[in-house]
Amino acid sequence: MNELIETGNNLPVSGEVFAKAESFQDLFNIGKMFASSSLVPQAYQGKAMDCAIAIDMANRMGLSPMMVMQNLYVVKGKPSWSGQACMGMIKSNAGFKEAKPIYFGEKGTEDRGCYIKAVTKEGELIEGPDVTLKMARLEGWTSNKKWQTMPELMLAYRAAAFFARIHVPNLLMGCLVEGEAEDISPEKPKAVDPFEVKGGTENATDK
Repeated sequence: MNELIETGNNLPVSGEVFAKAESFQDLFNIGKMFASSSLVPQAYQGKAMDCAIAIDMANRMGLSPMMVMQNLYVVKGKPSWSGQACMGMIKSNAGFKEAKPIYFGEKGTEDRGCYIKAVTKEGELIEGPDVTLKMARLEGWTSNKKWQTMPELMLAYRAAAFFARIHVPNLLMGCLVEGEAEDISPEKPKAVDPFEVKGGTENATDK
């Protein structure tokens, strides 16, 4: 997975792409090129601006544009990183000399879980929050069939997403992580104002 993350930036795009019209046009032209390719994920095909934004993010993060497009998806109108991408970001982060998923509990039971354990360059041990199959069921994640067919992998990816949100949020570039968008409750409808009259306001004392 690290080889997907540790990719140099070879695109001829300025780091100050939005400061100059020429740089922005260059970015858009590259975006159109990616959007016309059948190799990019379907969600980006024919969408030059989406591709341009993904390329700009990749440029700023030092990643491959394809890696960003394959692991950044939109849920409920919000861009979110996949758990796989979060795992790769953690493992390739220069601030950690070691990072890996740690499993606990008996396989095949709801006590089975995982967390991410990392060691900083200074030797500090950092442990992310636990994610268990019981939690997955209670949160409704198991509606995704992958939780039933590959629970070990899904535990690691969700644990990586939580770890990234807590310990390396700067790597996420303001995006959500896997599971966050799905967990956001829909906006509550505005309560009806009993004193509001359609077509204008009416003062009860004027009756």
